[in-house]
Amino acid sequence: NSKGTANWVSWQLKRSWLGSVDRCGGFSPDSALPSNFNIVRPNDYSGSGFSRGHMTRSGDRSNNQTDNCATFLMTNILPQTQDQNGGPWLELEDLSRDLAQQGKELYIIAGPAGEGGTGTKGFAEKIGKGKVTVPASLWKIVVVLDKPRLRLKGMTDKTRVIAVDMPNITGIQKKSYKDYLTTVDELEKLTGYDFLSDVPEVLQAALEAKKDDQ
Repeated sequence: NSKGTANWVSWQLKRSWLGSVDRCGGFSPDSALPSNFNIVRPNDYSGSGFSRGHMTRSGDRSNNQTDNCATFLMTNILPQTQDQNGGPWLELEDLSRDLAQQGKELYIIAGPAGEGGTGTKGFAEKIGKGKVTVPASLWKIVVVLDKPRLRLKGMTDKTRVIAVDMPNITGIQKKSYKDYLTTVDELEKLTGYDFLSDVPEVLQAALEAKKDDQ
């Protein structure tokens, strides 16, 4: 409510979520928010120099129109530079989709950190007449399970975990997501969150400390 964005967004991705429906017709405010909340509207981003950046990707919910349109609610959107959105962020989204198409089951968490990014119109801490906070960076964690439906039982110290923290700036469109790899431990320090908290403690410690090298 205070920032006009989600603190984090989390979703599952596997082959059954993927299909060929057309992208939803447009962005919309989230009517499920409490009536006293700061309601962010699509035009709060207009002329800001920042894109309406999806956290749960539209293509990750392409099996039916209802699910796809849910990704266009403004509670799933963050002010994101187009260079990040169409560059390293997109590369990681494409990798995630490819892994799902291969039959893997992914659990993904993404969100904003800090305040103030540099879009096409320069540096900004707020847009939409102060309603929406521009993050300094966007982070994401992708847990890749090789055997769907096993969930926690399918996790080992070999389970792939991809963690990134990408600056919300222009000039990085040709960068790779690999340039921004980090660890879950580092993202916990950055955000104050306790990620992968349902994973057994010893395994959680091992997974959160390693940086992806695949």
